[in-house]
Amino acid sequence: MEALFGGSFDPVHVGHLIVAEAAAEVLGVPVRFVPAREQPLKRNAAASAGQRAAMLDLAIAGNARFSVDRIELELPPPSYTVRTLRALSQREPGNRFALLLGADAARELPQWWEADALSGLAEVIGLTRPGAPVPVGGPISRTVPVPAIDISASTIRERVARGGSIRYLVPDAVREYIAAQGLYR
Repeated sequence: MEALFGGSFDPVHVGHLIVAEAAAEVLGVPVRFVPAREQPLKRNAAASAGQRAAMLDLAIAGNARFSVDRIELELPPPSYTVRTLRALSQREPGNRFALLLGADAARELPQWWEADALSGLAEVIGLTRPGAPVPVGGPISRTVPVPAIDISASTIRERVARGGSIRYLVPDAVREYIAAQGLYR
């Protein structure tokens, strides 16, 4: 089994990495980061899908439990998770997947396209943190506790836009990439 951790990752930050590491440890499985080409509920990403995938590559370098899967970049927009899971099942018959959902994504789950089909394609696992419970039920079969990290990609983008420091909020290689590409200004 492999865990899939999807999102816009605009940009990826240490909170994403800490949560993924905790899930990998508790579940005992590797984690694939799946950057969305275009999230239906979060359109207008500031960085391109290719740039966001490149930042993920930089962020996970050296962690053997992590990988980046660009499957959503190959599929037509918008990026629907059920479509991604079906494409992965076709590409990798016999592989089992766990879909990791943070509290925010779990709350939006009723709005997802074909949300009821998710549990037939992957084990849906909610990532809980103190103060942000995830309800078990519907497609979510169980929860995994993760540390509470109060970092958001929108805050990072705002800090970059006003010339603030993002050191220690993102991996150094990602910070350097953002500066070199002129992202979020």
